[in-house]
Amino acid sequence: MTLLKKISKKYFSTFVYFYKQLKYRFFIILLLSLFVGVLDGFGLAMFMPMLELVSSSEEASGSSLGNFDFLVKSIENLGLSLNIFTVLAAMILFFIFKGVAQFISLLYNAILRKYFISKIRNQLLDGFNQIKYKYYVTSDVGRIQNTMSVEVERATIAFYSYTNAIQQAVMVLVYMSFAFFVDIRFALLVSIGGILTNILYKTTYKKTKGASQAFSKDSHLYQGQIIQYVANFKYLKATAFLNQYANHLRNSIKVMEHSRFRIGKLNAFLASLREPFLIIVVAAVILIQTQLLNADLGPILISLLFFYRALSSLLNLQNFYNRFLEQFGSLENLMSFQQEIDEQKEMIGKRIFDGLQNDIILKEVSLSYDEVKVLQNINLHINKNETIAFVGESGSGKTSLVNIAAGLIPVDKGSLFIDGFNSKDINIHSYQQRVGYITQDPVIFNDTIFNNVTLWAEHNEKNYKRFEEALKKAAIDNYVVEQPDGAETLLGNDGVNLSGGQKQRISIARELYKDIDVLIMDEATSALDSETEKAIQNSIDSLKGNYTILMVAHRLSTIRNADKIVMMHKGRIQQVGTFDELIATSPIFNRMIELQET
Repeated sequence: MTLLKKISKKYFSTFVYFYKQLKYRFFIILLLSLFVGVLDGFGLAMFMPMLELVSSSEEASGSSLGNFDFLVKSIENLGLSLNIFTVLAAMILFFIFKGVAQFISLLYNAILRKYFISKIRNQLLDGFNQIKYKYYVTSDVGRIQNTMSVEVERATIAFYSYTNAIQQAVMVLVYMSFAFFVDIRFALLVSIGGILTNILYKTTYKKTKGASQAFSKDSHLYQGQIIQYVANFKYLKATAFLNQYANHLRNSIKVMEHSRFRIGKLNAFLASLREPFLIIVVAAVILIQTQLLNADLGPILISLLFFYRALSSLLNLQNFYNRFLEQFGSLENLMSFQQEIDEQKEMIGKRIFDGLQNDIILKEVSLSYDEVKVLQNINLHINKNETIAFVGESGSGKTSLVNIAAGLIPVDKGSLFIDGFNSKDINIHSYQQRVGYITQDPVIFNDTIFNNVTLWAEHNEKNYKRFEEALKKAAIDNYVVEQPDGAETLLGNDGVNLSGGQKQRISIARELYKDIDVLIMDEATSALDSETEKAIQNSIDSLKGNYTILMVAHRLSTIRNADKIVMMHKGRIQQVGTFDELIATSPIFNRMIELQET
């Protein structure tokens, strides 16, 4: 079984992947292709008795069909005389049936393409929703975006090309079987010649596959650069670095399009040389059959008809397969990405969290990123409705600690207990539904105020009442009332129509609308001016005692009213106390205050 798996992975990994996505549907494609090929073959076979009838006034014998003479006998067994009308009628009937089968086949292909891309997109969304946050922060964002947008489209083209190549392979097998059935010697010689010419393309296929992989890699890099270009546009514009960065992008475009050109050049080589080679083979075999082996021309002609169809299908097969190879890098990346996010799934416990009752406890907690220690031996007790502030220099581990308390990052060592239950046993999603999270850069969607606060909740009386209450708690209700469109006011891209303070209030309102127990504020006011910061701080202070509030603070003036202040240093808790206690006992805390006041 292990050997079989290794062989499947090495030689049939693409087929196995597509089969896993489609299951039995994949074989329906092949069955429909088989019907099309057989009906087409029967229709073509009727050309020979028709030619006999045209060249002779007598009835056709069907001898020119070789082993396919059963078609003529079937017509006679129906009590019909074999004449030009019955032969043409039979031919038309076969091609009508072929047309119907081909329509069903093409329609089914379209259905499968829709099914495939929808399934892949949903798999990526579901998988990405379940990945560990720790994996996300160490991932290539350019690759993620490129895979979930461009690469999915290219993988769909790969799927379309691969399934068409398989269908054409079925057609080749049908026509070749018919050709062997009519004249095995002629068919054998042409097959040998076809195999020999196909070997010539092996190197080209390999080069096309390599160029596709290079293009996919270059595309990841370019997507990452585009993300940075758009995200940092303001800075680049203000510092006149736009042209310099654009040159950086142009170099990436040059590299990426060179890979694309290589694919196109190899494809042109295959397309232009394939048919001449095959026709030379067929011509050589006909000469051998008629001049050296004295074979009858009739069976050769009908066999040649099948070979012509087989060659056409073979050309299509090679064309579709080469198009598949053009997209192979994208498909390979998609398969790899899906495997990665599957391996990086977050572990979810079974116990449903329905609200914080007592406390959150971190016990001997440690955390590392790529073997770099971020937190070491953290012990912390957080009581319900307690306000705790975390202070310390940049890189001291403040944000990582609150991210663990938020259930965003699982601990490497130690334990997180929520109301006495280990976080590993809790359905962390049910816990996070009760957690509000506000960062230094507030998240604002290009949508209405109502949708930004409620996250697209239904417009009904109950939700609107909760919406208004959240606005009042966040002290943003007056702003909304003043807008001509009220709650339906569009906020623009990244809240372009809002000030920094208004953005933060919208963020606070969103978290309060959610009916939370824990409110996390990670440097939420550090980017605001003093007056706006004070107003936001007053809003936060008014929430004290109603929620468990965890604050990562840069400005120490904002944490004066916290129940506890946790001083962090190099991933460890250095000291815990109230504002006044730390002033009285901590020289480092006093030094931090002095530096901010000067």
